[in-house]
Amino acid sequence: MDGSNILPFPHAAPPDEAEELARALRGDVQAFEQIYRSHLPQVYALCLRMTGQPALAEDCTQECFIAAWRALPGFERRSRVSTWLHRIAVHAVLNERRTRSRRLQAAPLDDEALAAPVPAHDAGTADVEAALARLPEGARDVVVLVGLHGYTHEEAAAMLDIAVGTSKAQLHRGRRLLAAQLGLAEEHA
Repeated sequence: MDGSNILPFPHAAPPDEAEELARALRGDVQAFEQIYRSHLPQVYALCLRMTGQPALAEDCTQECFIAAWRALPGFERRSRVSTWLHRIAVHAVLNERRTRSRRLQAAPLDDEALAAPVPAHDAGTADVEAALARLPEGARDVVVLVGLHGYTHEEAAAMLDIAVGTSKAQLHRGRRLLAAQLGLAEEHA
């Protein structure tokens, strides 16, 4: 290995992205469009996993990139562009939930209803995605951020505006509910 693929420090952007970011920070719309195109799939996946609804995920993804364009002049490069965009996406999802909860006052489901097995016609990844979508929002958020995207509890707690202990408890709850839904609870009991 010649070291040419090693970034100078953990939060450095790849060379092409660093140049695009520099141009975007100067107001170059085409550079920001390239950043958008390269990060769109990951941001959408995060929003989809947090919302469980494709149309809502699309709306939150769009809100994320609109907010990112507006906030771009304040981006200080202390984190990767992807991390910065994920934080904005999480806030877009949480804002959507607050707006939705004002419109709808749905009764919360109990843990037993949430742990009901996923229908047998689902298979493989579809089982996991379906089970994930059925988790309560708080547990789903932490499972997505910590369990799937690899953020620390401290980072997830900051993004979700919750305590670190709450993040840990939600991850434990989410994993327990996922195991029950996927029929894995008996194996670990």
